[in-house]
Amino acid sequence: MESFKIGVLREEKSPPDKRVPLTPSICAELKRQYPTIQIVVQPSKIRCYSDEEYHAFGIDLQENLSDCDILMGVKEVPVENLIPGKKYFFFSHTIKKQAHNQKLMKALIAKKIHMIDYETLTDKKGNRIIGFGRFAGIVGAYNGILGYGLKYDLFRLKPAHLCRDKAEMEDELRRVKLPNIKIALTGGGRVANGAIETLSALRIRKVTPDEFLMATYREPVYCQLNPRDYVERPDDHNFDLNDFFVHPEHFVSKFPVYTKVTDLFISAHYWDPRSPKMFSKKDIHAPGFRISVIADITCDMNGSVPTTIRASSIAQPFYGYNINTDKEDLPFTKDNICIMAVDNLPCELPRDASDDFAKELAERVLPSLFTGDKDRIIKRASLCKDGKLTSYFEYLGDYAY
Repeated sequence: MESFKIGVLREEKSPPDKRVPLTPSICAELKRQYPTIQIVVQPSKIRCYSDEEYHAFGIDLQENLSDCDILMGVKEVPVENLIPGKKYFFFSHTIKKQAHNQKLMKALIAKKIHMIDYETLTDKKGNRIIGFGRFAGIVGAYNGILGYGLKYDLFRLKPAHLCRDKAEMEDELRRVKLPNIKIALTGGGRVANGAIETLSALRIRKVTPDEFLMATYREPVYCQLNPRDYVERPDDHNFDLNDFFVHPEHFVSKFPVYTKVTDLFISAHYWDPRSPKMFSKKDIHAPGFRISVIADITCDMNGSVPTTIRASSIAQPFYGYNINTDKEDLPFTKDNICIMAVDNLPCELPRDASDDFAKELAERVLPSLFTGDKDRIIKRASLCKDGKLTSYFEYLGDYAY
């Protein structure tokens, strides 16, 4: 096995991100498991794991990382900080040709950087193998409950970002007593499963979509809606999931019927821009529209949830959607829908989110990096190398060059 020196980067994007790709304990475990690997950490005053914690696990601090072979961060590295010719791991947010990161993409090419994007790490079937989605769901659902309590003056929860960890957040949930509301959750992946963890901590009963639509309850309940529950072909009611993935533009939404019985909507599904929106502004104005709080974890602007006008922030997570004007307004007044659309939810529980991410990285990705990449995990995730896009990402040509 080759010897590598890995440098854990200080996050320098503004606003600062407290998460880390490798926690102190994972660094120590990697050094034990792979004796030829060196790991150093760039000092930081803002990350969720302190310099002292890394030092306590025998990890050296090093300001200048130019002698490292591999550099690992979380968010985009500022262009001026990129070291030419190095191998980088971080979320580049370039694979959808994001305009605000075109300068970064061009710099990765110009500086001949080998860029591995966490978002593009997949197994042989194309499924993502690493991400912060679980904690986006955990915190997003918590924020939805928090917002519902504020809107109806039922209870006040400590914001997740003020909790030390997930355990303290769940202690907060134990004080909550919800009325007999109905919660609709869309999605079936990591994000939705994270949201279910939060709903389970509240001991909210899960019911089927049909029961959700037809029955009344004396307790809060939720239902999980998968694509077959919220979209259909207008000319054919025999749902085929693969057909929906390949041709989402051929489908229409069935979700409006749920808007008449749902109090809190948690949007945690993946949305293809060709797919129909969950509901329309016309549906909002129709008699019987009942949703009063929306936790839009997906947070797609002009996306599946038309009330998401903009992303909100950790400091100010809520805004209102005025159903009379279709414009932004105060979040907790009677005629407004309370919207939660924070686009960096895992940052609210950075220690737990980092620990979860680092374990997946160590178990599912780094063995390929250290021992030859026989499953081509690193190769498939490499955006560019030696000043050129790889064959997997040649579609970025007009954006990258």
